[in-house]
Amino acid sequence: MKPPTNLSPYLSSMNNDNRLTKVNIKSLIKNKGSQKFIKIHKKNLKQTVLGFGGSFTESSASIYHDLSQTKKDEIIEAYFGETGNNYSMGRTHINSCDFSLENYAHCETPGDIDLKNFSISRNKKDLIPFIKDALRLTKNKFRIMASPWSPPSWMKTNGQMNEGGKLKEEYKSAWADYYCKFIEFYHGEEVPIWGISVQNEPEAKQTWDSCLYTAEEERDFIKYFLGPSLERHNLLDKKVIIWDHNRDMMVERARTVLRDPEAAKFVWGTGFHWYCGDHFDNVQKVHDEFPDKNLIFTEGCQEGGPHLGSWDLGERYATSIINDLNRWTVAWLDWNLILNTQGGPNHVGNYCSAPMIVDTNTQEILYQSSYYYIGHFSRFIKQGDSILEIENDTSLLSLSSVSKNRDKVNTVILNKSNTSDSFTYIGANTSIDLTIPERSILTLIEKLNDN
Repeated sequence: MKPPTNLSPYLSSMNNDNRLTKVNIKSLIKNKGSQKFIKIHKKNLKQTVLGFGGSFTESSASIYHDLSQTKKDEIIEAYFGETGNNYSMGRTHINSCDFSLENYAHCETPGDIDLKNFSISRNKKDLIPFIKDALRLTKNKFRIMASPWSPPSWMKTNGQMNEGGKLKEEYKSAWADYYCKFIEFYHGEEVPIWGISVQNEPEAKQTWDSCLYTAEEERDFIKYFLGPSLERHNLLDKKVIIWDHNRDMMVERARTVLRDPEAAKFVWGTGFHWYCGDHFDNVQKVHDEFPDKNLIFTEGCQEGGPHLGSWDLGERYATSIINDLNRWTVAWLDWNLILNTQGGPNHVGNYCSAPMIVDTNTQEILYQSSYYYIGHFSRFIKQGDSILEIENDTSLLSLSSVSKNRDKVNTVILNKSNTSDSFTYIGANTSIDLTIPERSILTLIEKLNDN
């Protein structure tokens, strides 16, 4: 079979040195035809992608602060540069989160409902400089969302930022204004905030920073407090994201909030995490019931330490990204950008992994499989691209997108099995029999004809 000249494959494989490596299409061609196929429907455009990204936490920023300029430059380029993963989105926290060095709030003065003592001075030390380094480099329109893990302790029923608790009734108006203050203060530092979630994981009572909302409480807080406060502060252009928790209960939460027109008018979309099973069908259900609202994956990471060198990490990421984007998700955000070799720092010992682990003794940057697997999407599916409908007759997971000017189709194919697999790729203008190696991910770029 004569290899087509309009196909460019990029491959990462567990059992060789390929890491987002452009390989010769000849190495993937299977001479004998396969009965299984992946077919691109190039005229069936679905959602427009906002992009991919990761989270700027105080923990990540504290590691970044202590690195040499050379290492800082490497991290920023690897994540946000044109030769790197081309991230176009980010997330950060309002007040502290578990990946902070301790509990803290931007207004620690009890009863200060006018927020006269509101300050982001702590964030100016490490966190904001980290974000601004990314903003200076990226040529994309960079979007940053901010999420609270907990109001200040004095606003809560349990008198502390950890262990759940609820927002006191008498402080709901002040807490709504708090989001606006945060946005305005960050804008003052030339860090634009694109959107906010109402609460990180509102059904989780955690040993770290957390606050509980029922669906009805979240709905009413948006309707009576947060939405009106954004309007008073001329911030209605900021996107409001509900839920920001696991896929398992996202349908019920979306129904409660979005079926109320007075709350729904302030809401841009539903955010979700992956920590309670896959439940991918729930993502589709929310889209089907509320097609005028957006879906965004706001957090995911491997729990239980750094998992150095694990290939399973990347496969977990790719499985989620493919399934989420195939169900109308418009953006996908990883958790911490960098962590140390313990999987921290974390002020309650909730250690996790990140795509880049930094050995703080040697300043060596350890790239994990998750970094490369995310890159198979973020480097080739750009802001403004559309997801295409794809017909998949194989056991492989696959995803297709089309660039904004429709000059190419990018298809991501994942093989998690321990054996190679063959299939016929029926693209926009090309049909070819291919083999993907075991434990590999393949991004296939098909250049389209001028017509």
